[in-house]
Amino acid sequence: MKTTIDVDELLVKEAMRLYGVATKTRIIKMGLEELIKANKRSRLVEAFGSQPELTEPRRRR
Repeated sequence: MKTTIDVDELLVKEAMRLYGVATKTRIIKMGLEELIKANKRSRLVEAFGSQPELTEPRRRR
């Protein structure tokens, strides 16, 4: 999908340098993927312990 956006050129160049990425498209895709992962981790942390009635299953020895 082609989209026109206004992005800070210095931020893009710095990210490309830090991650060794050659294209703007790739670094933006990586950034979006990281945002999605961070959101999912945050939601998982918030959900942890939200069901106190559950007990840990017994383990076999």
